[in-house]
Amino acid sequence: MSRAVAIGDERRLAGYALAGVEVLPAATDAEARTAWAGLDEETALVLLTPQAEHALADAWAERAACLRAVVPS
Repeated sequence: MSRAVAIGDERRLAGYALAGVEVLPAATDAEARTAWAGLDEETALVLLTPQAEHALADAWAERAACLRAVVPS
């Protein structure tokens, strides 16, 4: 079964947990990259804060089939 995760500022993403999204807190670029590295093959959707998107800009080629969406600032 596919899953959705959110990476970034926990306060901005907390509401997504109510919809079943697993929130992976990441306050820094390094934490965002660590959260990304820990994703499994079941991850189909990643929601990102703008800071996390910036930190992971080069990582998307690794998972072309994974959808991403950036939450508005």
